[in-house]
Amino acid sequence: MGKKWLRIGTFFAIVIALGVLIFQTAEDVASDTNLGLDLQGGFEVLYQLQPEDGEELTDDDIQSTATALNQRVNVLGVSEPAISVEGEDRIRVQLPGVEDQQEARATLGTEAELTFRDVDDNVLLTGEDLQQGGAQATFDPDDNSPIVALTLQDGDKFGDITAELSQQTPPENLLVIWLDFEEGMSFAEEAQSEDPAYLSAPQVTQTLRQPEVVITGSFTLEETEFIADILNAGALPVSLEEVYSNAVGASLGEQALEQTLIAGMIGVALVFIYMLAYYRFMGVIATITLSVYIYLVMIFFNAIQGVLTLPGIAALILGVGMAVDANILTYERIKEELKDGKSVKSAYKAGSRRALGTIIDANITTIIAAAVMFYFGTSAVQGFAVMLITSILTSFITAVWGSRVLLGLWVNSRTLNRKYWLFGVKGRDVRGL
Repeated sequence: MGKKWLRIGTFFAIVIALGVLIFQTAEDVASDTNLGLDLQGGFEVLYQLQPEDGEELTDDDIQSTATALNQRVNVLGVSEPAISVEGEDRIRVQLPGVEDQQEARATLGTEAELTFRDVDDNVLLTGEDLQQGGAQATFDPDDNSPIVALTLQDGDKFGDITAELSQQTPPENLLVIWLDFEEGMSFAEEAQSEDPAYLSAPQVTQTLRQPEVVITGSFTLEETEFIADILNAGALPVSLEEVYSNAVGASLGEQALEQTLIAGMIGVALVFIYMLAYYRFMGVIATITLSVYIYLVMIFFNAIQGVLTLPGIAALILGVGMAVDANILTYERIKEELKDGKSVKSAYKAGSRRALGTIIDANITTIIAAAVMFYFGTSAVQGFAVMLITSILTSFITAVWGSRVLLGLWVNSRTLNRKYWLFGVKGRDVRGL
């Protein structure tokens, strides 16, 4: 009698402890989940890398470009960007939560190649002469106008350049500062424009042997901050051509999340109702373990820094079906053993043992398919695959091990002996009765 109630008490203690844990931490787990741009809005763009004429694109070029884009994403302040290389010459950038999509496109797409040139467009200095992180948006101490302060690696090199320019007569003594000088541009033509493409063209009247340089002009504070940030992020090794872009408004993302969650809850509720109606007491066990399963999936998904997308939620719901399938295989085996006239304990042991091989085979084949989708897929397909793999692995903890532990406590307590109806089995179907 003592062992019987000890096992039943252990069952309720486990269930209550799990319920309290889920109730107290579920909100934190949900808030820690990183949402994809299809759920919270944002910006996605696919770039094709364009090497210089006659040059071949290398793996170093691709990785360097991805690194530079990642540094630029930091300028935008995006907390969970996704930058992935696709194929041999494409990079996909996903920026969840971005509101100013034009700013994102400008920040990502500009080459940010800084050059100092003379009036004949000869290169005197490049962005490689800057110290790392050496650009800063600040204010002119004289008139408080926004300027960009630069720190060069070699002040003597700048001194030699200014010494030579200071000997020239105006306007030959101009130091023209360009950002993204393109072939076909010239200072002579741009100087006639109301809005020239170069940043600044100050006169050099003396030798400046110093590492500090300032870029002045009719800048707004936002413009100086953009120039400083983009220079600190570094120039792109190759040019980028935008192949595809997709913008999702925050309101559309929230609406999609709400509708998907409602659909998911309805689907899970129908599964619970079916399990309770068809498998009776075993359905109760399945409902408990499936609830724990969903909770653990989200914890594991957050632990690997996964980004939840609409396909990811679909994979989570599909994972519920996979976990239920594991329960159904076990429960059907147990019912068959009961119908053969075995005791509840014997039916439980034999049914659990015989179902395990089938469950493992089914889940392994699904994991292989998900792994292939992750390797060859992109973006949302990879999110679906990651969530599906996480769901399947978690189902082994809950649907296989957890379900057996909880059901085993009741079976070993002998409380369920000869109560076939609790297993969804009619007495007339049991041989020998």
